Order: sequence, then structure tokens, then C-alpha cells
Amino acid sequence: MRILLHCVYYPPEVGGLESHVAELARGLVEVGHDVRVVTSRSLPGVPTDEVVDGVRVRRTWFPSRSPLGWILHSLGSLPVTLRWARWADVVHAQAFASVLPCHLAARRHGRPLVTTLHTSHFLVRARSRLWRPILAGLVRRSDHTLAASVEIARVGEGLAPGLQVEPLTNGVDTDRFRPVTPTLPPEPGVRRILVPRRLFPKNGVEYLIRALPLAVRDEPGVQAILVGDGPERERLEALARELGVADRVRFLGGRPHGQMPGLLSSGEVAVFPSLMEATSVAALECMACGVPVVASRVGGLPEIVDREVGRLAEPADPESLAHAIVDLLRDPELTEVGLRARARVVDHWSNARLVRRHEEIYRKVGAGTPTSPKTEASGTN
Repeated sequence: MRILLHCVYYPPEVGGLESHVAELARGLVEVGHDVRVVTSRSLPGVPTDEVVDGVRVRRTWFPSRSPLGWILHSLGSLPVTLRWARWADVVHAQAFASVLPCHLAARRHGRPLVTTLHTSHFLVRARSRLWRPILAGLVRRSDHTLAASVEIARVGEGLAPGLQVEPLTNGVDTDRFRPVTPTLPPEPGVRRILVPRRLFPKNGVEYLIRALPLAVRDEPGVQAILVGDGPERERLEALARELGVADRVRFLGGRPHGQMPGLLSSGEVAVFPSLMEATSVAALECMACGVPVVASRVGGLPEIVDREVGRLAEPADPESLAHAIVDLLRDPELTEVGLRARARVVDHWSNARLVRRHEEIYRKVGAGTPTSPKTEASGTN
């Protein structure tokens, strides 16, 4: 099968959406499909046209990281999307910004269109009076619509009466993300927590730093390793100094995706203090590495995290977050919690499972067979 994916961002960009699309594309190639990706030149120096892991990637003009920039990129990508849709058997728009060029190209050449709704950007704009009718018009255009979480699926269905949206949690390559030799060796007396978050307000890292003095009071060895960068870094460094925990926080900055299994395996616990979230690929990657997760009770996070594999905390609540971190670190079965976390990802959210479901959908829409959303098996109680 020839499959065309369209996504605004793609590796070497770092993020959940980027990882999801790249892993899906690679997995589809591994089982024998021909995959092409249209994306943006969002980073300087990246090739316009290349083959990565057997996937042909074409990067087109990208004016800015903003809603206007996404719209202009989508329009600018239309010529190559039209050409490649003629080649494709199915066209798949990854996120709402990709729907318009994919719809026009699929309609021009009589190809089926699949759409996946991702990210907190969709949730924010779905609440906007300006964006709601625009998004409603977009989501109606697909032959099958997926969403990265139950929350996103329900919001998508609320935009267009009669629309069915299938929640399908993003997948993880459980062969690549598994317990490995830690990049950061253990230190005597240190209880290391990993925070693999880009430093943007929505990711709530501020509240992790505010929780540290409270956590250290009860568990003196706590040390936080922040893996990720962003516009909040300078402010967060100043906040750590102000709260007297600068020596408890290490800012590693952004790291290539290939380094993440070793970094994630360096922590006893991973923390996701998000203020809003779809379903976090990074949290699933931590769990696949056998690392229990503390996460905010927002978005799709409660769909993957419970007391069997970690702890949930209230968003924007340092005291709740500190309590959850300390409670998990003190769990006498912490190692077993990590083993259960990995088993849950392998059973429910592996990339192989994701690829199989996409193959089923592509074949049905390609044959003109009506599709209906599946109810995903839940790992939570």
C-alpha cells in the first residue's frame, strides 16, 4: 500500500506528535508499505528532500510557529501534496493543520482521507468561537477520524453532530524504549526524578520546581533532571534559585531522541506536571523503559497512568505533586511498579499495535468499506 502522511512538524523536531508520526511511518515501512511524508522546513539546515528509515520526507516552506504560520505552511505544501496524492492509495492528515491540503489533494485524485486529531493546540482552539466552525468544517471531511485521547475524541465529536471519532493512543517502539544501561549512573543518597518536558507553560514544569522544596523536606535525596528546552528555561532557572533548590535541578536541555532510552532509564520516577495534555508519548516512553510515572490529572494522562503504574496529582498544585512524588518514591514495590508500567505499554500501546490498527483502517477506507471506531482496550482500572 502507498501511504501519504502530512504533518506540520517531523524529526529532527522533538515532541510527541513528531515521534508518533515518525514511528508510525517507520513501522508501516517495516511491514512492507511505501510511505511518504510531507512536512515543514521548521528547523534551519534540514534537507528539503531525504529518505529516513525508508520513509521519503519532503519539507516545504514554513514561515512561523503560530496558527498563521501553520495555515500558510499548509497552503504552501499543497503542490507537493497534490502530486504525491496521485501516487498514494490513502492520504492521512496528522493534526488539524494538515486537513485542508490533504482534503483538496485526496478529492482531486479520488483518494480516501484519514485524519488524526492531536495535541493540546486542538483542544484550545476547539473552545474558541472563531476556530470552532473552522475545525468543524475540517473534521467533517475525513473518511475516518482518529484522536490521540478519549478527551480529544469527544471534543472532536462535539464539533460536528453525527461525527464518530476513534480514540487511539499513540504508540511506542517497545524494542527501542526499554530498560537499558543508565546514561547517568546512580549516585549514593540521590533519588533521581526525570522530567522529559519541553519548557513551555502548558507543560507545568514551574509546578515541579515549586514542589521540590516540599518533596525534599520529606525525601532529602530528591534531585530533578529536566530533559528539554524552551522559552521558559531562564525563568525556571531563576525560580529554582529563588526557592533554594537550584542545586536540586539539572537542566540538560534538548537531547536527540536516540539518547532518550538511556536518559529515561537513569531515573527512579518520571514526572509530567502538565496543565493540559493529549496523550503523552514521552510518558509512554518512560513507562516502556520501566520507569513509573507521576502525572497531572489532565487530558489523556489518566487514561494511561494509575496507582498500578505510578501516581496522579492535581494540576498546578505543588503540594499535591510533591505528595505524589514522595509517595511513589517510598513505595516498597517501586521496581515492580516499573515492571507493570512496561508490561502495560507492551500490551496496549506498542507501535506494532498502532501500525496494525492503521493498516485495518487504510484497507477499509481504500476499499470504500464503512468504518466504525473501535473502543480501545484500557490499561486503567
